[in-house]
Amino acid sequence: MRAFAKSMLISIFAVIVIMLFTNLVFFFPWYMTLVVETFNVTQYVASDNYLKESYYNDTKERLEKRPIFSQKANDIKIVAEHEDHHSTKGNDDVYDYEKKDDADKPYRQRGESVIVTISAVYPLSVKLWGERYEREIPVSFTLKTTGLKHYKDLEYDEYLENWNGQP
Repeated sequence: MRAFAKSMLISIFAVIVIMLFTNLVFFFPWYMTLVVETFNVTQYVASDNYLKESYYNDTKERLEKRPIFSQKANDIKIVAEHEDHHSTKGNDDVYDYEKKDDADKPYRQRGESVIVTISAVYPLSVKLWGERYEREIPVSFTLKTTGLKHYKDLEYDEYLENWNGQP
């Protein structure tokens, strides 16, 4: 009887391990999707020096439609900020910021760093005997990029240092 109980316990344990392994097999493509989307957002941010509202919405909608992301769609967060933790998310129209102070603009001058982070929750779940056991694993991926666009409404110190008042 002891051997039978031991074999049942081992088989139950083996089934649980196989189910967890199957879940982890889905984790790697899910994580790579997170990495690729973060890279895409950094490319958008680098071209404009800030995250436009339309890029933010498009990326969020794309992630929410993905199979595993859709289970925890409310937990998807996209954050783009400067090194001083000032948010870079702003309107699509740059002309909305012409009259504002430099500190209130979401963008900075060319050469400034922007940190982009996309975070989401991976639902690790196992169904045993009709009961579902789930653990949420919060995951994020961060990339740092440099703004490439030159804005005429912002001061650019590199030219001023070499100018010395001469035309």
